[in-house]
Amino acid sequence: MRARSTARADGLDASRALQRVLYRSAKQQPDRRFHALYDKVARSDILWWAWDEVRANRGAPGVDGVTIDAVEASGVAAFLEQLAAALRAGTYRPKPLRRVLIPKPGQPGRTRPLSIPCVRDRVAMTAAKLVLEPVFEADFLPASYGFRPRRSAHQACDAIRIEANRGADWVLDADVRDCFGSIRHDALLALVARRVSDRAMLRLLRAWLRVGVLEDGVTTETGAGTPQGSPISPLLCNVALHVLDAEWARTSSRLGVLVRFADDYVVLCRSRAAAEEALRRVTAILGPLGLQLHPDKTRIVRLTRGVQGFDFLGFHHHKVESWRWRGRYYLQRWPSDRAMRQVRAKVREATSRRDVGRAVEWVVADLNHVLRGWGAYFRRGNSGRKFAQLDSYVQERLAIFASIKHGRHGRNWQRHYTRAWADRLGIYRLSRRTRPRTAHALR
Repeated sequence: MRARSTARADGLDASRALQRVLYRSAKQQPDRRFHALYDKVARSDILWWAWDEVRANRGAPGVDGVTIDAVEASGVAAFLEQLAAALRAGTYRPKPLRRVLIPKPGQPGRTRPLSIPCVRDRVAMTAAKLVLEPVFEADFLPASYGFRPRRSAHQACDAIRIEANRGADWVLDADVRDCFGSIRHDALLALVARRVSDRAMLRLLRAWLRVGVLEDGVTTETGAGTPQGSPISPLLCNVALHVLDAEWARTSSRLGVLVRFADDYVVLCRSRAAAEEALRRVTAILGPLGLQLHPDKTRIVRLTRGVQGFDFLGFHHHKVESWRWRGRYYLQRWPSDRAMRQVRAKVREATSRRDVGRAVEWVVADLNHVLRGWGAYFRRGNSGRKFAQLDSYVQERLAIFASIKHGRHGRNWQRHYTRAWADRLGIYRLSRRTRPRTAHALR
């Protein structure tokens, strides 16, 4: 297969045609190792596509301080041509990552490290991802939903609901401890080498993995893990954890159904014994990769008749008795307590008393931005009650904000700042915007 003929036959541009040819070749030849991929990374169309993705993300600058705006001001074409020339000549060297500690949502006082590559490296990483992704997509299994084309968190949640409603009442709710920071480099590169024999591409990946992190003026080498914050890390994470998917499908599928979203996963089983055996097997599979399960966050949950529930991908999953057929229980999902705390914190921040100098209309515009994004994700479920609670909370916070702004005592949300007042301001209401899922989704 050739990309040029594929582009003509399928009506695709050259870069999309390249991806399609790589995917078809990998799918038709499961044992094939690709030996000529590095030169594709330096192609102008691939680099321009990578640049568009990096620019859309509007990420922060790396250690060199160069921003997206600075690159646009100096000329994108010249920037990409210099990067392509360095890649072709073999003189490209990545810069150290800039370490930033960001707060963990809903966990006050706790942070997680984020490693930020410079813009030049992000473009190169994205270009490599565009070339490598179709090769590995041909191998990835349906159990994996995270950071993959045309797959989403909602599809993962639907797969859980379908299996639970078929009778899987025991769930292994597992958490991999520091997945992005613990994957062994040698094990990860060996997995990549199963499909890629191009030495230049492997050297490029090794350079990104071992480039080191700049923190407080000191560069520290990384002996394990993939940089959390780089464009290629999600793909490398999926390559590593594909071992779990494949080994589970080969030896352990009789124990239960595995559903994985990047490093978060659950196994739905029909008995406690099967769930306990699943825990032992998963631990054994992840060990050679340098990965361990978090002992405090990994548990076995019983869903029978709504005894327990579990949190996954921001939703709380719980079996609820049917209002139509008494004695029958179906899995439902709604925003988890942690998700509710996070959005409440954002509402409080937007209506803080230190911002009383701002017009109420501006505050409403900020709130609408938060509520639309949050509601768009959580409306696919059984979130009506949680949405109503959040609407009431937003109304209360707006009333408090307006009372402080205009010097009124109390909250005044039943006299002056009523629901009708908030509606006139154009506040976004979450109520009645849910999209409930049926007991058994269409497949």
